[in-house]
Amino acid sequence: MPADASAAEEPAALAGRVRSALESGDLDAIRDLLDHSARWGAPEGPGDADCRNRDQVIAWWASARAAGARAVVTEVTAGPGTLLVGLDVSGTPAAGEAGGTARRWQVLTVNGGRILDIRGFGDRAEAAAAPACLPERSPALAAGRWPSLVHHHWARPLTFTAACICWGHRPAS
Repeated sequence: MPADASAAEEPAALAGRVRSALESGDLDAIRDLLDHSARWGAPEGPGDADCRNRDQVIAWWASARAAGARAVVTEVTAGPGTLLVGLDVSGTPAAGEAGGTARRWQVLTVNGGRILDIRGFGDRAEAAAAPACLPERSPALAAGRWPSLVHHHWARPLTFTAACICWGHRPAS
């Protein structure tokens, strides 16, 4: 099997698990998807403000939920070593400024069935152009196409809250 094919299969298999965990709001299921040293932060990261391990990521989500932020998954697209996750976020200052909902994207870098890194973006084109998503990672991307293994649109509200610097909300420490 070509290397780019196996690299694309892993995120496709993980996409369903990610969707299920996010839709259920089960923080233990989300924790199980994260590598113990998973990082989460702004697009230009890694940086000092990043969450630096899965406990910090889970604490961030729990804190944001307690502050009233909510998200609906709008898209999960698998690419080589990545998942592009679209979210409609409410209950944050950025969402309030946008009329109630702010569209955000997360690029998840995956390996070995675990999420290693999460970068948050306010623009889908920026997210799709992130270093983890660049065409050099795959001949399919170099040809201008994402593998069509997974591309779903969901409109089911999430019962958990995800927060990120790019959402315009940082829960109190």
